[in-house]
Amino acid sequence: MPHARPARFRVVLALLAGSLATHAAAAAVNPHGRTWANPVDVDYRYNYEQMNQGISYRTGADPAVVRYGDAYYLFLTLADGYWRSTDLVHWTFVKPDRWPFDGPVAPATLVADGKLFLMQSAMQPVPLLYSTDPAHGHWNFWTRLLPPIPGAVWAGHESEMKPGDLPPGPWDPGLFRDEDGKTYLYWDSSNVFPLYGAQIDLALEHADEGEGKRVTFVGKPKALLRLHPDQHGWERFGQDHTDDSIDPYVEGAWMNRHGDTYYLQYGAPGTEFNVYATGVYTSDKPLGPFHYAPYNPVGYKPGGFVVGAGHGSTFDDAYGNTWNTGTMWVAVNWRFERRVDLFPAGFHDDGQMWVDTRFGDFPQRMPDHRLKPGESTFTGWMLLSWHKNATASSQLPGHGPAEVTDENPRTYWVAAKDNPGQTLTVDLGATRTVRAVQVNYTDYKAGRYGDAPDIVTRFRLEGSTDGTHWTVLADLSHETRDRPNAYLELDQPAHIRYVRYVHGHVGAKHLAISDLRVFGNADGAPPPAPQLVSATRDADARNAEIVWKPVPGAVGYNVRWGLSADRLHETYQRFADQPTHLQLRSLNKGVRYVVAVEAFDERGVSKLSRVATLEP
Repeated sequence: MPHARPARFRVVLALLAGSLATHAAAAAVNPHGRTWANPVDVDYRYNYEQMNQGISYRTGADPAVVRYGDAYYLFLTLADGYWRSTDLVHWTFVKPDRWPFDGPVAPATLVADGKLFLMQSAMQPVPLLYSTDPAHGHWNFWTRLLPPIPGAVWAGHESEMKPGDLPPGPWDPGLFRDEDGKTYLYWDSSNVFPLYGAQIDLALEHADEGEGKRVTFVGKPKALLRLHPDQHGWERFGQDHTDDSIDPYVEGAWMNRHGDTYYLQYGAPGTEFNVYATGVYTSDKPLGPFHYAPYNPVGYKPGGFVVGAGHGSTFDDAYGNTWNTGTMWVAVNWRFERRVDLFPAGFHDDGQMWVDTRFGDFPQRMPDHRLKPGESTFTGWMLLSWHKNATASSQLPGHGPAEVTDENPRTYWVAAKDNPGQTLTVDLGATRTVRAVQVNYTDYKAGRYGDAPDIVTRFRLEGSTDGTHWTVLADLSHETRDRPNAYLELDQPAHIRYVRYVHGHVGAKHLAISDLRVFGNADGAPPPAPQLVSATRDADARNAEIVWKPVPGAVGYNVRWGLSADRLHETYQRFADQPTHLQLRSLNKGVRYVVAVEAFDERGVSKLSRVATLEP
């Protein structure tokens, strides 16, 4: 197996002569494109944890992104390696020469003293790894054995805990190095215990002692924060926060400093739901006391194709732009089947943190400069494939081609056989300007439980104006890596009505596609603004009922809310086949909100409706 998998794919531009050229302009995929669409297009690994139950699926979660040297490194749960990128768009898998045998869960990363550190989740002391050459996968032991958490019981002895004892760990660790050189560890994942924090000494000045150097805790760990779902609606468990029978989980600690303020981020209420989100507490000290941010959650995406934005990382790019990663919920084969997403983020002048998930699963443009305040990364390329007619060369009963245009990753088309030449065609209804296509595969009885040389994705995309004469949009028939969520940006827009997927190869036993998503624009003006009928806070102030009138021809709506009309950072995306009323269950008691609604279709996005106030 090659040490690093190439991320670029070969492009074949079909040269069509005569009348065929008049039907559809040939377009090529741009291998150096600056756009992306969530979920992030990496070769997610097959999970082995349920192999003895025969449950096969690709997954990736709990992303930790760190900039080291001139590149970015992406670490995920249960991946036998990591990914490298120089532009946050094109990612290459790196197979390391030394790695945790069972694959790290929710790994923590840290850059300190010119080294990149990696700490895995653990219930007992484990090694700490570091690298000065992560691009080539070279890793060493910083210390063979981390110290036990002071006051923590050993795994399996939780029932023997006495007052003042800590649970085993550190699970879901987060590492942070302050400007004064001090290092801090934050950790835990539990619906019983809080998040903890402690200062640690990495013994950086003892590098000459080799692998035997001692990392130590400085002082006793402190309990930093707990969930309060009785006050914070978004911290309630379940789909759309509707399950009060189970206490929610707090996990995935991540720390950033901006100015003189420390932002302790956490994931809640559960990774197996659409409402998995990122919250934040702030302090003027790295170990608190911390104060709940009234604008929580900061990273939240409960609606759309990609749902879930919790448990990730926040980092700056080479231009000084801030980004936030999160975990997307899939749950076709297993409740913890997931992907990862990437969103623009930042801080207002008064310190409010924000994460922009609006149109977070539509194509976004990766900037090559420092973004100006209010500058969006959204390309304006709209969804052209929603509920459009789809046909296929074959299908299994119950898994027809109509499933590939419903914007639901939990429904899918399955071909009768996984053989080259199977086709899937989407009729856009009229000629549209197509700029990008995303092919999202599903693991239907895939039968794979680990990496293998034949787990690669190969296919061809074709376009047509009449459904008879076709031109090649992209040819990935010589691809050398897996592309479970292949995003293809066309080098030039294609004016076509039909998009056809022509199958080559997948590593699974079945060819299954959840959604063939087509992006671009139809001609004409954007839709009119929807009429906001009412916005009413419930007797339970964690909830509010938002009602608006439908807009003819709309593809969907964004319900947007926040602390002020110029800070509508929260978005719940709804499609036009859903009711035009929404019960928001993610509000904080005692906080005043404003809310508005916008419509979108294939032409663009409307202006906002009137803004309504939700009093505490």
